[in-house]
Amino acid sequence: MPSVVTNGERQKKAYLYALIAVFFWATIATAFKISLGHLPILPLLLYASITSAAVLFAYLLFAGKLTLLKTLSRQDYLRSALLGFLNPFLYYIILIKAYDMLRAQEAMTINWSWPMTLVLLSIPLLHQRIKLRNILAIAISFFGIYTIATGGDIFGFRFTNSAGVILALISTLIWTTFWIYNVRDKRDEAVRLFLNFAFGSAYALLAFFLMLPFVKVEVPNAKGILGAVYIGSFEMGITFLVWLKALKLAKTTAHVANLLYLAPFFSLVLISLVVGERILPSTIIGLVFIVAGIILQRLWS
Repeated sequence: MPSVVTNGERQKKAYLYALIAVFFWATIATAFKISLGHLPILPLLLYASITSAAVLFAYLLFAGKLTLLKTLSRQDYLRSALLGFLNPFLYYIILIKAYDMLRAQEAMTINWSWPMTLVLLSIPLLHQRIKLRNILAIAISFFGIYTIATGGDIFGFRFTNSAGVILALISTLIWTTFWIYNVRDKRDEAVRLFLNFAFGSAYALLAFFLMLPFVKVEVPNAKGILGAVYIGSFEMGITFLVWLKALKLAKTTAHVANLLYLAPFFSLVLISLVVGERILPSTIIGLVFIVAGIILQRLWS
């Protein structure tokens, strides 16, 4: 007699998958910072993107979904080529550069403000109206960003690294633009992800060869390669599949989405323990404001 999976058991599995995804995403800021000590930005992105594409290809193979690639139209592939340029190529080049210029804690927390930029970009891209209370929620989050960017010197208006902060904010705009256009795509999610990273890897490889005459190429060491493989597997590849599994098992998206708010705080712990950064009070205060603004935005929508 076939076993019956109850709603309670499905929800428990959903929480388990969600927590696994949150754990791996929480490790990525640390992985970026450590890997940048062994690899330049472009090779790091190249090796990570190729790893992610390989992981997703393997998933499609074992899930029997490779045949779906044959059903796609030329327009589908052109769409993936555009989205692959936005993410992973452009998004991660800018984000990794921000990690290179800022403390890991600063780049990570500012990057977590993307739900607020999603609201802002939804106005021109999705023609949505914004209410006064939504503006207040956004202002709360951006006050958190300002607190982090100034290192807590909110009245001195002196930024710890203006260029790095701008890059971190630009990365949220690129990610949000990608997300808005990607969410309208009705193709299989794993197929979409694979094509994005396949095209992203091609762009990174092309950029790598174009840069060869201008940079000194060094043989990457084992730590750099391992870091890139880890990032490609758990920031870009496997973790997305785990998260999608959590969403499918959950009663509603909200049941597991709220667990994402654990990730930046756990990330700070790892940054302190592994990277060795002293976590600044301004970072914690700023992160609280960012998350508070995001939560209020969800409650007031």
